[in-house]
Amino acid sequence: MKYDFDEIIDRHNTGAIKIERCKALYGTEDVLPLWVADMDFRTPDFIFEAIRERCKHPILGYSMPPKDFYPTWINWIKEHHNWEVSRQWIGFLPGIVPGLSFSVQALTQPGDEIIVQPPVYYPFFHVIKNNHRIVVDNPIKTVDGKFEMDFEDLERKITPKTKLFILCNPHNPGGRVWSFETLKRLADICAKHNIIVVSDEIHADMVFEGHRHVPFATVSETAAQISLTFMAPSKTFNMPGLISSAYIIPNIELRNKFVDFLEASELNGGNIFAYAATISAFENGNEWRKQMLEYVQGNIDFVSDFLKKNIPQIKPMKPEASFLVWLNCKDLGMGTDDLFDFFAKKAGLGLNKGTIFGQGGEYHLRLNVACPRSILEKAMKQLEIAVSSKQQIVKSKFVEFVLIRKISINGCKN
Repeated sequence: MKYDFDEIIDRHNTGAIKIERCKALYGTEDVLPLWVADMDFRTPDFIFEAIRERCKHPILGYSMPPKDFYPTWINWIKEHHNWEVSRQWIGFLPGIVPGLSFSVQALTQPGDEIIVQPPVYYPFFHVIKNNHRIVVDNPIKTVDGKFEMDFEDLERKITPKTKLFILCNPHNPGGRVWSFETLKRLADICAKHNIIVVSDEIHADMVFEGHRHVPFATVSETAAQISLTFMAPSKTFNMPGLISSAYIIPNIELRNKFVDFLEASELNGGNIFAYAATISAFENGNEWRKQMLEYVQGNIDFVSDFLKKNIPQIKPMKPEASFLVWLNCKDLGMGTDDLFDFFAKKAGLGLNKGTIFGQGGEYHLRLNVACPRSILEKAMKQLEIAVSSKQQIVKSKFVEFVLIRKISINGCKN
């Protein structure tokens, strides 16, 4: 079946965050909303079919996960990530960001230090600060246009109070697919210092051709024994509103601590539709996933080529996974706040401000390209016009300054 990703779907009046919050964020509703990390593609039909099938039963009562829920997860992970996951290791999680918060609460104490690698997905900071723990930044470096971990800085930052490391694998907003060697070195350092690694792998199934996702826990037995891995079908199959995720924790001691917290907080259950949709996604979704990734890769190539040809001052970091593009706009000659306003008010584009991702986000914006190509074409044209207009204004002011100065000098000579 050939899926249609060019279809334009109006999301107004559906409670979509990317629409409803534009006025508050940008001061206007008249922007193309290219910020929230969900897709503007139709959620695949097999997801709706699974929900409709469940709705044929007249009672939506309290429910256990269906008997094929975890086997479906396990088969998917084995097939796509070459990871043999035991049934005892895996359990339901009501969202990955909540899972990060649960791990902070279950495995650390107020005042403990938790390491993150900015610029990185901004809720990482929230779950640490809001739980009264201390954020320790281990900024990643840009090397040959790609993010790389700074292990020397990491080892300098570790203290006896450092208890947890939150990893983004693949990375958001940079789209970096971390290599086996990188993750192995990270595991060795964390193990040496008794640091637990929580690996957010929500983008694991959105890796582009030529790259391979490596689950952190698979790089060594050491990594497996110090880690919690969180995965979800929500990004891949555009169903984040259903909130269906999973934890995978091989170490029984860590698993018991985490599960005890979930059970004590009554947070260990999902809902009927999340269960049904997850099973359907993993059983029926691989062809849709492949076509979606091919289309998104085409969108990334389009944006990269357009910027290189028409707005070379903006340099995109080409992602190896997912639909988010990290834009370096420093050569436009504006500060981060001015950039944000320029994109919104002059170009009519609603993007994420780079500084919300922490250190290293200055002069950057994050662009979501998971939308019909025609929307991106419109966005890039609007941006080109705005930048060109700005350059003309700057040029006119410069010419005016030169003329005034020339008149002034000639006046002095006379």
